[in-house]
Amino acid sequence: MMKHTIQHKIQYEQLLTPAEVASRFHVDPKTVTRWATEGKLTARRTLGGHRRYLDSEVTRLLDAA
Repeated sequence: MMKHTIQHKIQYEQLLTPAEVASRFHVDPKTVTRWATEGKLTARRTLGGHRRYLDSEVTRLLDAA
């Protein structure tokens, strides 16, 4: 049986667009981008350079608010 590493788990975790994250927080998508720039939220980049956010991180931040 193959061991699943954290990296392997992240590879298959749902990624959210800035608009999806903004909708969950009830803010503008530019606010989400600013949070990523400030280090409050971790952004991953697609091959095309678009930001995506881990669903688990967004959910954790919402639960903490």
